[in-house]
Amino acid sequence: MIDCIGCIDGTHIDACIPMVHQMRYRGRKGVPTFNVMVVCDFDMCFTFVSVGWEGSAPNTRVCLHTIETSSMNFPKPPEGKYYVLDKGYPDYPD
Repeated sequence: MIDCIGCIDGTHIDACIPMVHQMRYRGRKGVPTFNVMVVCDFDMCFTFVSVGWEGSAPNTRVCLHTIETSSMNFPKPPEGKYYVLDKGYPDYPD
């Protein structure tokens, strides 16, 4: 684990969404949520947070968009380092 610099995981936060938009925000539990992805270091500090994704968005989509969008400023690990990921996320880096 010496080359691991932190972990990536997500959570769903209840959302108050206008009825007309609620369907796409409904997560697997049937209520409107935001899918939030976070990066945490081993000092238990958040080093990155991606918010605002609809609850129906899969973790892989959220993660890949975040990694591939330079304006998001995702803290990519240095060469030879990595993050531990929940199984709902793709392997990073490939």
